[in-house]
Amino acid sequence: MGDRISKSRLDEKIKQRIALSIFFFLAGICFSSWASRIPTIKLEMSLNDAELGSVLLTMPISSISGLPFSGWLVSKFDSRWPLLGGFLVHAIFLFIIGISDSVLFLVVAIFFFAFSMRVQNIAINTQSIMLQKKFDKKIVGSFHALWSLGGIAGVGFTTLMIANGIGIKHHLLIISITTLIISFFTFRFLQKGDRATSGNKITLGKPDPHIMALGFLTLFAAICEGGMFDWSGVYFKEVIKVELFTAGYLVFMICMAFSRFMSDWFMHKLGMPTMYVISASLIASGISLAIIFPTFWTAMIGFSLVGMGTASVIPMTFILAGTSKKYSPGMAISIIATYAMFGILAGPPIIGYLAHAVNLRVSFIFLALSGMAIVPVSKWFFSIKRG
Repeated sequence: MGDRISKSRLDEKIKQRIALSIFFFLAGICFSSWASRIPTIKLEMSLNDAELGSVLLTMPISSISGLPFSGWLVSKFDSRWPLLGGFLVHAIFLFIIGISDSVLFLVVAIFFFAFSMRVQNIAINTQSIMLQKKFDKKIVGSFHALWSLGGIAGVGFTTLMIANGIGIKHHLLIISITTLIISFFTFRFLQKGDRATSGNKITLGKPDPHIMALGFLTLFAAICEGGMFDWSGVYFKEVIKVELFTAGYLVFMICMAFSRFMSDWFMHKLGMPTMYVISASLIASGISLAIIFPTFWTAMIGFSLVGMGTASVIPMTFILAGTSKKYSPGMAISIIATYAMFGILAGPPIIGYLAHAVNLRVSFIFLALSGMAIVPVSKWFFSIKRG
């Protein structure tokens, strides 16, 4: 009897892990489908670098405005419900981005696309942290690896669409419909009953240094990721000057994905303090290589290093967020995800403004500096933790 119960519980958590893996994979596909089409949007809307930066600024504004709403969802529902709702709205507005025929229409679509992305991001990471507690070995890194694999699939599919002359409207319609169908089918297998009963309210006043340090770690890592997501294609098209402008984005995503599959093992072997230093060094050296030697193969190697460097930072930081003594895992992730979403969405507009003021190649120095900033912040966090 006991063996049957144990087997049943094992089967249940495996199903939950598979279902959550599918959602991480879908999230990666949706985001990379949008990001890899930014050069298309820039061309079709006749936007300069600063104007594109202003359009992209919609995303961090939307994300920050969603903080109170996402916090309320965390306290009121199991995470699977906002996860499903976030994916449905996300898929719908991804398609609307594809059919936007004016800058105003595009901005409205991007606003709701980013808002829903915030909701699904908090819900999906809450699911991963709570599911982690059912496993002895670390599994969070593998979920983020699947997000990156989804990103590879998304940019690969975009490349296929571009090569065959298929426009953005039909491309994003295919992604949206696929996301809707799979989300409805997979939802029933997600983890249930994970709503926290305490630690769901944000305490105003003196900031928690533990959470603040983790927030800045995700901020700087996310700035680098966001810059690569939104500008790597433009960089390859305008600086490296190659027609297949998705090449740099693709190699970045491949290296980030495979490094994330190994990140759980490296965390165990090297420890998180060392991993933060290695990650920062890879990001800074990779960006510097692409800036100093703007040729196809050096940029490909550079973007590969950036992919390896960004791989571990956010998964590690979300794991540490789950250890907060002040907030529930869902609320801690909600707060830290605000920093992450701000970085991933505010980084690209900053790059756009810098590129317009100087040039795109020089503007990438901002990404290298953001990567190096991870080192002092990680040292600050672990000194707080030891104290």
